[in-house]
Amino acid sequence: MGKPITGRSFGGCIRYVVDRQEAKILHAEGVRMQNASALIQDFNLQRKMRPELGKAVGHLILSWSKEDLAKLSDAIMAERAKEYMDKVGIRNTQYVVVRHTDKAHPHLHLIYNRVDNNGKTISDQNNFAKNVKACKEITLKYGYHLGQGKELVNRKALRGKEKIRYELYDAIKATMKTATTWKELEAKLANQGIAIAYKYRSGTSEVQGISFEKGDLKMKGSVIDRSLSYARINTALNRNMKVQVYQATKQSGEPSLASQLREAMRNDSQHEHHHFSGGKSLFDILLTPEFIPTGPDPMGDAEEARRRRKKRKGQQQAQGPRL
Repeated sequence: MGKPITGRSFGGCIRYVVDRQEAKILHAEGVRMQNASALIQDFNLQRKMRPELGKAVGHLILSWSKEDLAKLSDAIMAERAKEYMDKVGIRNTQYVVVRHTDKAHPHLHLIYNRVDNNGKTISDQNNFAKNVKACKEITLKYGYHLGQGKELVNRKALRGKEKIRYELYDAIKATMKTATTWKELEAKLANQGIAIAYKYRSGTSEVQGISFEKGDLKMKGSVIDRSLSYARINTALNRNMKVQVYQATKQSGEPSLASQLREAMRNDSQHEHHHFSGGKSLFDILLTPEFIPTGPDPMGDAEEARRRRKKRKGQQQAQGPRL
């Protein structure tokens, strides 16, 4: 699991990460590794190439499950940090990798300069989405333990955007359990300070996507979690509606529509059964050899009349003309 953070002070971040007994510097590029003071000086020197960039500090925490401890030497953790950086686009810049051993689960801190070696800014857009993708790819590639969802994440340890992201996740998931319509979902989330913004296909009223807003932060539903895309939420709401209708019908004692249709067909079948004689079904009666339909046969009557006229005409010709 990764937790990306951006900040303003290299001094505060580096002292927090490096100046502790359980900290061990594993690898560094473009900075001196002697101590925290040397690291701070080197990072700030390169930062001066973009003095207008307020948040030049990139800070990432990479964590593994405690089940993976035997697979993670210092060298391997440093390699995974570099692989992660390449996947999310952190390249050609200063960085330092520091391992901490104060927790039961193995984890490291990666501090990098968002002002790269050429004075360009390393973008922090879509950090959360890129982080999730990179972590999942690395986890699957090396067979690391895959956590069982966001429910296991320690909320108290979260800060900044990641904290709000999980607050959104928890609130939306809880509300989705009972809401049956979008209007109901909107109202319940609004009571918690969360607004919904819809994205429409150009020139139409067709919804393409959805975002959630809390305070100054706006995040796409699929970035918060894949289960919170517009399509998946819509499916959940429809399912809740069907369950509600079923339960209401069951409590009222009224049969469902399907049950009513089956009953009507059964009654109709019984009606036919008794209407056509003696316990036999209409199908059985029609297959019985002695069954003879009653009533006039228009085609048969016409044929009989034609034959009579022909017979009379023949008799008259045989008798010859009358005197």
